[in-house]
Amino acid sequence: MVLEFKKSRQDALNSRQVSGRFLIPGRAIGDVVFSNVPISFMMGVDIETGMVMDKHHPLYGTSIKGKIFALPCGRGSCGGSGVMLEILRQQVAPAALVFRKMEEILTLGVLVSKMMFFRSIPVILLEDDEAFGLLENANVAQIKEGQLIIGNGDVRIPLLTTTAERVVLTEADRRVLNGDGCSIAKRTAMEIIVEFSAIQGAKSLADVSQVHVDACCYAGKISLLIPERLHALGGEFVVPATCNSLDVDRQRWKELEADPEISKISSKIGDIYLAMGAQMSFTCAPYLLNTKPGIGEQVAWGESNAVVFSNSVLGARTQKYPDFLEVMIALTGRAPYAGCHLDEGRLPKIRILVPKFNNPDESLFPLLGYHIGDLVGSEIPIIYGLEDSKPSIADLKAFGAGFATTSSAPMFHINGITPEAAKVNIDLAKLPHVALDLCKLRLTWKQLNTAKETYVDLISLGNPHFDLEEFARLAALCMGRCKQSDVTMIITTSRYVYQEALNKGYLEIIESFGARLITDTCWCMIQEPVIPPHSRTIMTNSAKYAHYGPGMLKRGYHFGSLAGCVEASCMGERRPDDIAPRWLFGPPSELLCQV
Repeated sequence: MVLEFKKSRQDALNSRQVSGRFLIPGRAIGDVVFSNVPISFMMGVDIETGMVMDKHHPLYGTSIKGKIFALPCGRGSCGGSGVMLEILRQQVAPAALVFRKMEEILTLGVLVSKMMFFRSIPVILLEDDEAFGLLENANVAQIKEGQLIIGNGDVRIPLLTTTAERVVLTEADRRVLNGDGCSIAKRTAMEIIVEFSAIQGAKSLADVSQVHVDACCYAGKISLLIPERLHALGGEFVVPATCNSLDVDRQRWKELEADPEISKISSKIGDIYLAMGAQMSFTCAPYLLNTKPGIGEQVAWGESNAVVFSNSVLGARTQKYPDFLEVMIALTGRAPYAGCHLDEGRLPKIRILVPKFNNPDESLFPLLGYHIGDLVGSEIPIIYGLEDSKPSIADLKAFGAGFATTSSAPMFHINGITPEAAKVNIDLAKLPHVALDLCKLRLTWKQLNTAKETYVDLISLGNPHFDLEEFARLAALCMGRCKQSDVTMIITTSRYVYQEALNKGYLEIIESFGARLITDTCWCMIQEPVIPPHSRTIMTNSAKYAHYGPGMLKRGYHFGSLAGCVEASCMGERRPDDIAPRWLFGPPSELLCQV
């Protein structure tokens, strides 16, 4: 009976001509680790052990080392490609990756490892839901002879291959591929771009006007090895480039008593990118700089929140570029002409209806972004219900950062707010739609608030980097007050915005309140002792940091509004009405679905 069932299952797949596709070919065998939930490898997988460290993920504490890792796709940070490279270097990577949806970030990490360091694993795209679902209950799987073999040979799925010959190149592109009149670094970069374009299905390459380099964040020794090699091979950026936050405040790391080894390595990473032609920016919010792109401008940005903001709010055009691919694009000025570079790659696939809230505070937008990102997964949404909300740049920044944490989609549309929402040229009524469930939104709030105690040791602000209007708001909240001496408040921002806030007089008020400011780095990179070792509970107004922080730092987190953060710093703990805000949970008589 069992044999007949297995045979019928194979026959059913054969009758539908089900096949997978090699994104990167190879052979592997191993136990299966399966998840229906995407994961960000950056801040989600330990680079030294291959253990899942994202406390919000169902695989928390599971090792993926040497496993056939099956998951829908990656999500979150563009830095996942750097982590993929590092765990391959440290030999704690999966034996293979099997995705249900097209996945660029982790795939790029394997591709760069293969082409620059000759170390690789097979990466497979298996879009058939039934075939992918067979891996959930499988103990083992292997990839050999052009097949994915599930179990003990019970199911065999043929795997097709991809060829780079399908990408149409210009004569100038071909000259670079041949190394004619260019550096080895530029030729290597073009080889990687063309191979990745083929994986994506891009038919050609496009010129870009600027790049934002996310690869300067530290994901292990690989983060220095790659720029060192490219620079040594003559690498020079051919388009303007900004740099993301480093793992160090280059001006004050000694004063902050930061880890000397990481600080020196991170500073060196920054120096190399500057030497190749990048600007001295070091910010995770390049859209706050005066170099930000305009609507319709073709760019190549890394950093998940920056990508989402660029596409959604600025109306510029970029894919969600994995770390190191954006470096290759900066070396060549050429990018895969796919995804959000194209009109069709920017269309919404799902409608989201947000209910009305009574006098919400500013924590609404990061909460909604985080929650909606989880709802839509890899699909671009168009969101209704916020037309009268009048969001600030800070609100949209917070929404985008939360959204980019839980979603792999490169952008969103908000009806009446974002520039392309009114220009969508499809029948929106035919899209699937979801009315946001208030009970589930309350559950998301609870999930972001992982601290079991009400006291607060550290206030974390500036993830993404604080902007000028946030400094104005914070200065108004802090005016004439002083935080408790045993509560630390730290704000991260860019040097550019720091100077603006200084000129406006905001910093004098904020520093008199007792806060400290850090530039060049951001909360996703900050460790002890910059984070005081005695601080066991952290409060933030960033949904992104409330998600990643517990796994990174093994602390409890409070998530709330900026005003709530200031109040907690003055009281040393959160007020009950801030833990369960009235605008979200309502008065006690209305808490029918409180979780």
